[in-house]
Amino acid sequence: MSREVLLTGFGVRTAFGTGADALREGVFDGRPAFAPITRFDIGPYRTGLAAAYGPAAPLRDVLAEVAAAAVGMAGLPTGAPAAVLVGTAGDFTGLTRFWRARDSPGSPGAAVSGGAAETVPAWQAEALADTLGVRGPRLAFTGACVASAAAIAHGCQLIASGRAETAICAGAYLVEEENLAKFDSGFALSRDGVVRPFCADRSGLLLGDGAAAIVLESVGGARRRGARALAALTGWGAAGDAHHIARPHPEGAGLVAAAGRALRRAGGPRIDYVNAHGTATRHNDPAETRGLRTLFGADAARTPVSSTKSTTGHLLEAAGAVELVITLLALRDGVLPPTAGFTEPDPHCDLDYVPNRPHKADLRRALTVNAAFGGANTALVLERA
Repeated sequence: MSREVLLTGFGVRTAFGTGADALREGVFDGRPAFAPITRFDIGPYRTGLAAAYGPAAPLRDVLAEVAAAAVGMAGLPTGAPAAVLVGTAGDFTGLTRFWRARDSPGSPGAAVSGGAAETVPAWQAEALADTLGVRGPRLAFTGACVASAAAIAHGCQLIASGRAETAICAGAYLVEEENLAKFDSGFALSRDGVVRPFCADRSGLLLGDGAAAIVLESVGGARRRGARALAALTGWGAAGDAHHIARPHPEGAGLVAAAGRALRRAGGPRIDYVNAHGTATRHNDPAETRGLRTLFGADAARTPVSSTKSTTGHLLEAAGAVELVITLLALRDGVLPPTAGFTEPDPHCDLDYVPNRPHKADLRRALTVNAAFGGANTALVLERA
């Protein structure tokens, strides 16, 4: 029997800083956080800008920081039973490295700075659960740009199916050279240092630091603890279109499948705001627009859509978790976060993208979507408590 899933706590960090107010002052003001990268030599690359938060830090420390904030907000006691689900980076050595000894000298787990090379992926969930002092299943999700959204969807399913009362879901990415090199070699990075999703003159994305954690609980579990619900996660879905290794299906078929499942679970297609994947790349933005038109039909033109990657940058494995927190703040504050840097719309992108400035709105139900290489798609529906 399906049960409602409540969100009772969150923690977040981006290039704007830590906590909700930093997001309000950056993302919701439409102020991009891009600046020259100082963590490594940017000489070999076409673009040397990213949205980074100070010097590189150990990824496990950043995860622990946001998760502790989420657990503290939720009032979850030490030693509580809770699943810990983490979206984190996999890489080409994943088959041999996933469970390699984490502390042996010279091993990948002994590395000290952020990014995919810092620690074995499977250990991120183990380490976070141990740090928080909670008991329960521990899982790592390595689905690239849908990793943390997939972790959240799995947490929802665990609770809805009765297999868990509580789930702590998190994701983190810190800008590092390996991924910058990959995106640079694929000509996917913005040429002029501005990220312009859905615009005719868009030229690509920029990377950004991001980490977020949320606490999900069943209604019964939250009630027994006296926890306050910030919102309800009423729908979740995932799908793979398998169209191309690096391009979405041109009609947004994966998005339609994932979001369609989420909306059916949530009880219908009515949505007041969409936090889009919105990478400002040539293939993503029109495909996403077509997918949203298929989902919402005549209502698509009246549904505000924005890409907050225009301010935070693309957060890769952390994108789903951070963008869910942004969507939560939009619902609770009644403010639509803008698509920053908006100029002339692409004729194939013809929706309301909340250009440049935030708008006040009565928001009750929102959808946030993410996509990843290989055709992976996720969708989450959030409703105001």
